[in-house]
Amino acid sequence: MPCNAVPKHVDLTYHDIAVPVPRALHACPGVEVAGRLIRSLVFSTDVALIGHCDADAVFAVYPFASLPTIMQSLVIAAERPVFAGVGGGVTSGERSAELALHAEMHGVAGVVLNATAKVDTIRLIASHVDIPVVLTVCEMNDAARAQIAAGASIVNVAAGRNTARVLAEVRDAYPSMPVIASSGPTEETAAATLAAGADALTWTPPNIQDIERALMRKNRAEG
Repeated sequence: MPCNAVPKHVDLTYHDIAVPVPRALHACPGVEVAGRLIRSLVFSTDVALIGHCDADAVFAVYPFASLPTIMQSLVIAAERPVFAGVGGGVTSGERSAELALHAEMHGVAGVVLNATAKVDTIRLIASHVDIPVVLTVCEMNDAARAQIAAGASIVNVAAGRNTARVLAEVRDAYPSMPVIASSGPTEETAAATLAAGADALTWTPPNIQDIERALMRKNRAEG
C-alpha cells in the first residue's frame, strides 16, 4: 500500500463524530502509552460529549475531590485511554496514592496531579503505580524541577496565555520528557502551542448546552 494512501471512511448514523478536535491536534508527534499513540486529549468528564468526540484520549481533571466511581464510569464510557486526576491539593499523601493505585487497577491509563502537588506525594504515587504520573506545571521554576524529579513521567503545561512560553522552557530543560499542553480556544493557539514543542495537546470542547442550541437551530433550518 502506498505510504500516502488516504484512509477509507465509513459513515455511521448514530455513532457520528459530532465534536471533532481542532485540525492542529492531528499534527502532534504524539506520546505513546502502552502501545497507544496519543496526540489529542479532550478535557472533559461529560460522557455524552466524550462518546461523540474523536480525541485519542480523555483528560479527566475536575475541581472536586477525586472519586473512584467517577474514574470507573469514565473508563467504561470513554472506550479510549483516560488520564484521571488524583489530587495534589486538597487530596494528597496516602489518599492520593490509594486513588492512583485504584485508578490503575480499574484501567486508567495515567494519573494526573495538579501544580500544587507536594514532592512527597509525587514520589509516593510514583512508587505505587506502573502507569504514567502526569504533573501539571504552570511555571518552569525550581519548585517544578523538584516535582518533576520526584517521579513525573509526563509534564502537562497549563499556564493560560503563557502556555507556549512555559512549554518552550520545559522542552528546553527536559528535551526527552513527554510534554502535553493546553491547546487554547482556536486553531491558531493550538498551532502556536504545538510549535513551542508539545508532543500532545489537550482541548476543552464547547459547552454541551451551546452544542445543543446549535444543533437545534440547524435542525429547525433543515426542517
